[in-house]
Amino acid sequence: MFVKPNPERMKRLFVISNRLPVSVVHSDGKPVLQPASGGLVSAIESYLESNNRESFEKVYWCGVSGCNEAEWNELNSDAPADGFSYLPVFTEKKLYDQYYFGFSNSTIWPLFHYFTSFVEYNAGHYNSYSTVNLAFADSLLKHVKPGDVVWIHDYHLMHLASYLREKQPELTIGFFLHIPFPSYEIFRLLPRQWQADILGGLLSADLVGFHTEDYAAHFLESVQKVLGYTNDRKVICYADRFVKTGVFPISIDFEKFNQAFENKTVSELREKLHTSFPGKRIIFSVDRLDYTKGVSHRLAGYKLFLQQHPEYLEKIVFILVVVPSREFIPKYAERKKMIDELISDINSKTGTINWQPVIYQYNSLDFEQMLALYTACDLALITPIRDGMNLVAKEFVASRKDQHGVLLLSEMAGAAKELTAAIQVNPNDTQEIANKIYEGLVMTSTEQQERMAHMQNILAGYTVSNWAVDFNTQLQMIKSRQRRPASPEYLRLDMNHLPGVRPAELTDSRVPGDAGYSGKKGLPDPRRLNQHELLHERRNAAAEAWFTHLPLKFVSDHALKFRRIGNEWKTLANTPSHWKESIQWLLQQYGNDPVNSFLEDLARRVTAIRLRQPEQHGDEVAGLTGE
Repeated sequence: MFVKPNPERMKRLFVISNRLPVSVVHSDGKPVLQPASGGLVSAIESYLESNNRESFEKVYWCGVSGCNEAEWNELNSDAPADGFSYLPVFTEKKLYDQYYFGFSNSTIWPLFHYFTSFVEYNAGHYNSYSTVNLAFADSLLKHVKPGDVVWIHDYHLMHLASYLREKQPELTIGFFLHIPFPSYEIFRLLPRQWQADILGGLLSADLVGFHTEDYAAHFLESVQKVLGYTNDRKVICYADRFVKTGVFPISIDFEKFNQAFENKTVSELREKLHTSFPGKRIIFSVDRLDYTKGVSHRLAGYKLFLQQHPEYLEKIVFILVVVPSREFIPKYAERKKMIDELISDINSKTGTINWQPVIYQYNSLDFEQMLALYTACDLALITPIRDGMNLVAKEFVASRKDQHGVLLLSEMAGAAKELTAAIQVNPNDTQEIANKIYEGLVMTSTEQQERMAHMQNILAGYTVSNWAVDFNTQLQMIKSRQRRPASPEYLRLDMNHLPGVRPAELTDSRVPGDAGYSGKKGLPDPRRLNQHELLHERRNAAAEAWFTHLPLKFVSDHALKFRRIGNEWKTLANTPSHWKESIQWLLQQYGNDPVNSFLEDLARRVTAIRLRQPEQHGDEVAGLTGE
């Protein structure tokens, strides 16, 4: 239920992205603003429309304007229809090109998508990236004040939070990355200073958001290995502040796409498609021009499918729409040439005078055209090589109010983590793509309906508005935690905080019987008994006094013993063990964790034990803990 906000607590919201959600066009020789479309624009608008606009005193959007300052000043100063107040950032063209086409899209984009051979390491481009991030900060610092909420979006602005934090430390700053964060082994390919600057920039936010658990885990690993900071349940203590890492899979406006199925224009266009291809099965794909999207791979898979299933010749058509993007970057121009040649090869060698296997459009589609194709096709072929999320897959599922149609989805897309009822495929395996196309085409109506219903329930339960509310709620929670005085529930279990224990006495040993123990397996060195007495409440009554006022239970001896405060210890040795197999795989993930962990099967209990590594800086030693 929406609660009317307290005016005294209302804040101003600043949304920051590379470009403003408008473009500047000329009409009768004068510049005018024209609304721009995009996933982020739709997400923010949906969030604010769901009663959240009243939570903010004013909403600003800061980004590059797409015109010079003189043209911007000529624009009508009336408030725009979308309700945002715009804060334009102006840059010289050469500087912007080096920041955007250079470092952002010729370094970060290919690296974070695992196309390491495409990465350019250009120090000049990196300096331009820093300079443009600083220009964003300068523009914002003229307007922001303590208590304002700043929400930074995407890989173009990974330095921005650090510049803002330096000048306005009381800002509430959130950062969301809309692309994958790569594994440490990929991230470390960047020059060391670039690594440190990027991680330090992200950690200057209060909340750093990612689409999936994998991306968040990769980020935390890089923070630990590059900067030396560990985390406690995804919270990092950095520069005397708590910084939280969260997972927020961005979504769509489910109702908008679901209800569009019955839209009159969409229905007419859908019928026209069926009339144009009578008796033919329709496969549909739409993607931006980008090497990460795997368009050439899916074309190769479709060609192989036609070769192996000649019964579908002249009975199927693949409608492929490629939306122009970043054509100034050589790798993108090369990709378009490759796609054009593949389509020509398929159509010339497989097609006939009366049948064209691939219908190709190199252009964008409006909403009604896109929905008509979503709802007319038998199979949506969405197989990126690597994708942060992929909203096209979610839009297709939401649009199928009839609960028919098949989604064939790359397992490398972030959306695959949620849309588990889709037919998932390795996008690099053309034989598997061919096999899965056939599997999708012969799927029964009942199975289509069951899979669609499952995926639609997921999307309806976590819409784009939920995504934005979730992010901003957690942003406020971590900010409140920073302002709250230390209390037992927020204290880390750290040897430095236990009386009578000096960091110098700690050992790097993590396995019973190793150095730091008495030599008898499992028995601690007498010098360390004090540490163990403090950690095990049953050996030191003081621990009970510490927590008497809290509703806590104590579990000991690898979960074999249990007690409430003030009661006797109870042995749970007779606990059944049939549940082990169902969670063994999950516990094994901890056992396989590279941060010195192991898995122990003890009596009738399986316990995952993690022993935290010491910090890498001086006496800041993290103690022995179990998670």
